[in-house]
Amino acid sequence: MIKAYLAGPDVFLPNALAHAAAKVNICAKYGILGRPPINDDFEQLAQLPAEKAWRGIYLKDIEMMEDCDIIIANLTPFRGASADSGTLIELGWFLGRNKPIYAYSNTATLFTARSKTQTAALPDPIPNLVVEGFGLPDNLMIPGAVEYGGPNPITLPPDGQDLPFDSLQIFELCVSEVEGSKKALF
Repeated sequence: MIKAYLAGPDVFLPNALAHAAAKVNICAKYGILGRPPINDDFEQLAQLPAEKAWRGIYLKDIEMMEDCDIIIANLTPFRGASADSGTLIELGWFLGRNKPIYAYSNTATLFTARSKTQTAALPDPIPNLVVEGFGLPDNLMIPGAVEYGGPNPITLPPDGQDLPFDSLQIFELCVSEVEGSKKALF
């Protein structure tokens, strides 16, 4: 059975455990073992000094990534116009190890439009900074890593409409793409 590291800022949701369980169940429906980086020992970690706690979380996540065959990354914009920075580190980790990359976003609005909206609300520190206009869902390095690291581009809402951050509709579509490409990759 393929083991998938379920990367994304979903771990910060108020219902993170239930959300992760729903993602694991979707993966199981397609014959994939979903591995969300949820720290089930959160209460124990909370008792540690911050210095030890964050290192413990980091090392557990690395260990889990080592054990997984692929990544399914949630690239829905998080706290800005672009994907979560931690998720992007994880995506790069899989790319560097030539492990297949799958990714999705619940946002159909392209990066250029999101960037313009953000800079209208929070101006850039230097006027007239350029925003790339390649018609991509995020900074070109992100869809590039997904396309060159896996068999598919970033999975987006097919109707061109943004979905709520915590929607699992596009996640399931992405998981079905993993299931469809299993024979070619493994």
